[in-house]
Amino acid sequence: MTTQLAGRPRPPAWVQVLGGLAVAALSAGSWWAWMGWDHEYQIDPRTQLASGPYQAWQVVGCVGSLLVLLVVALLLRVRWFVASPAMTVAFTAAWTVTAASTDETGLYGVGMILLLIGLTAATTLLSMIVLGLRRLHPTEA
Repeated sequence: MTTQLAGRPRPPAWVQVLGGLAVAALSAGSWWAWMGWDHEYQIDPRTQLASGPYQAWQVVGCVGSLLVLLVVALLLRVRWFVASPAMTVAFTAAWTVTAASTDETGLYGVGMILLLIGLTAATTLLSMIVLGLRRLHPTEA
């Protein structure tokens, strides 16, 4: 059984395919643009403690980009079960390539699993919120 809003035909399959590919490419691109290039740790001259390699502005920018990307994709009628997994898998894969190439301990695998779980939860929750709000305030076809 399928449900749809009255007067709103389902978008064609090619919209889902292209939308999913676009979300995947832009999600991986978001990783590379905001954080994938930074491998430098910062040393506090006073305490000699290392932090990083990412600055807070990079994380905020990356998360903001992913939020906007997912919301826009959903508003353009890419189905949530296409957009959310596309974002989750592509971003996790991009992160994993970077982490695996620099990790000597093998703990990047734990990070990959945690990132996969966190992104799955976050993208699903955001998708449900956007779809719920869209149902409360349907636009005219």
